[in-house]
Amino acid sequence: MMLQQSAAIGVDDSLLSRNTSGLLAVQTRERRPDDNNFYINPASAPNMPVQLAIKRMIDIGGAFFGILVLSPVFLLIAVLIKLESKGPVFFKQLRTGLNEVPFEILKFRSMYTDLCDVSGVRQTIDNDPRITPLGRFLRRTNLDELPQLWNVLIGDMSLVGPRPHVPDMLAAGRNYDELVQGYEYRHLMRPGVTGLAQARGLRGPTAHSWVAIRRIVCDVEYVRQFSLLLDMKIIVRTVINELKGGTGF
Repeated sequence: MMLQQSAAIGVDDSLLSRNTSGLLAVQTRERRPDDNNFYINPASAPNMPVQLAIKRMIDIGGAFFGILVLSPVFLLIAVLIKLESKGPVFFKQLRTGLNEVPFEILKFRSMYTDLCDVSGVRQTIDNDPRITPLGRFLRRTNLDELPQLWNVLIGDMSLVGPRPHVPDMLAAGRNYDELVQGYEYRHLMRPGVTGLAQARGLRGPTAHSWVAIRRIVCDVEYVRQFSLLLDMKIIVRTVINELKGGTGF
């Protein structure tokens, strides 16, 4: 697999749809011939205090409004979960957040309680027997992600940012931070309910190494290219993707 360098890019619509095989806006280090790792040059958190403050205000306002408007949906889903199977309505799982500080992400429970994987290391597969019938619908429509609005409200997450991973997450059978040298740079911003990778359609399992790498490249690109305009475009594209029939984050 050859690593190529790409030219710096501006914040335009092409950011959301470009081919991700060589899209990082920096030169990548050459891969050593004796390993199979992908290297990303150092990145730094955006030095944009005003835009970051506005981003946080948008997060708070958007999350509060979303919880308020969607409260009947929350209640209906909670009732259906309790009627379908024994166990709590919500599922909590440890994820890696801003500056690699762990936090508990909140989701609607979509698996049978005794089969839930709290560690998150074992990824879901097609026709996964651990998932309840209602859970399949919630996952397919991403409704299981709605409680993350609470994580946004309290500051664990943002509406837009790299999707939060479980500690020691696997990709193509390897630890992500071993497969991608520079993986940690995705933690320089708050994780998001959606992100640049998701807007580009890079979602779901990470069983294939190149697909997994492309997602991290997108995450680090978002850190480098952050702007409020890019956030708005990612939100719009995510909504469009979901209306067209998304397959989950």
